[in-house]
Amino acid sequence: MKKIEIIWRDVLEEASKNPAFEQKKLAIKYGFSTSTVFAAINPLRQMGAIEVTSRNFKVINFEKILMYWATHRNLMRDLIYSTYVDMPVMEIEGLVDNKTIYGCYSALRLRLKSAPSEYDKVYFYTLDPTALKLRFPKVKHAPNIFILKADPYLLKYGKTTPPSQTFVDLWNLKDWYADEFLKALKEKYYAP
Repeated sequence: MKKIEIIWRDVLEEASKNPAFEQKKLAIKYGFSTSTVFAAINPLRQMGAIEVTSRNFKVINFEKILMYWATHRNLMRDLIYSTYVDMPVMEIEGLVDNKTIYGCYSALRLRLKSAPSEYDKVYFYTLDPTALKLRFPKVKHAPNIFILKADPYLLKYGKTTPPSQTFVDLWNLKDWYADEFLKALKEKYYAP
């Protein structure tokens, strides 16, 4: 994931607690340059999603930021491995180690304690795919397991991708059931 996307995720996840951010603190938090933070927030300022002062900015339109990230995300750019396993998805999900982070459909199912629809693909994030590659060897078949490269800050959100990233990732999937998952996620986390 790009550095600017890490900034957008942080802003989206923290805005509900405090909509005001200091650019320099964000840069220090992630070890990024202030110019990277500026590059992340500049388009948000231009579209009126944030108000910027000399050192700070405030989120004024959460949904614009979420949708902007969703349309700029390229989920498959983070794909590092895919394969097929002839098992139900919940069994596949149960075979991962503690360093694996559930994404997309699995993340929302775990957050909601049930799935809004049946699904047949599993997405995981990891920093090191070695164990997953051993557990799920390469098979010539249409894949149903997708391993994505985690950024080094993703683990701080726990065993599942945070709601904003789950939304953005689901937005980028073309499976028919992705819309059902997006609808359920909006109802749970983003309903007025």
